Amino acid sequence: MKKLLFAGFLILQASAFAQTTTWKNDKAHSKLTFTATHLLVSDVDGLFKNFDVTITTTKPDFSDAVFELSADATSISTEVDMRDNDLKSPHFFDVANFPKITFKSTSIRPNGPNKFLLTGDLTMHGVTKPVTMDLLYRGTIDHPMNKKKDAGFKLTGTLKRLDFNIGANTPTAAVSDEIAIKADGEFIKQD
Repeated sequence: MKKLLFAGFLILQASAFAQTTTWKNDKAHSKLTFTATHLLVSDVDGLFKNFDVTITTTKPDFSDAVFELSADATSISTEVDMRDNDLKSPHFFDVANFPKITFKSTSIRPNGPNKFLLTGDLTMHGVTKPVTMDLLYRGTIDHPMNKKKDAGFKLTGTLKRLDFNIGANTPTAAVSDEIAIKADGEFIKQD
């Protein structure tokens, strides 16, 4: 019995000392994009120019990782000023009242080799909803220039804009309700 208790104590001690690593997105090699269908016939792509992502994990395969994102809604760009101004207006994102988009993961589950289902709380336009996205872990390398560890991820999925009350008065025949999300990122291990 004493041996069993001692073994349990050692396991608890080891888990208490598991080292947490923090990773931050490399802004020059990270992108947060979306695609909406316009008038049921063409896709319009856009992106958020300013965003930060932090990953914390205790495992080298990121299987317990927590992802946190903060995006500046005012940095939305579709390369058409008139459309960008409309997206920033109260008709869509209402960036004057809701300048930030945030996401914090609540679970990460294996979904194949180097693949995960990432679930978390997404807040846009003052609405918070749980979402699940596909996450591909592309691996970790020793960066040849900065001599730090880099990890790569690709996140994909679909959101419904009306779930977040974005463009509530815009018919889905004009702008699709389903919005494809894609994020690619390199993350630098922090010291």
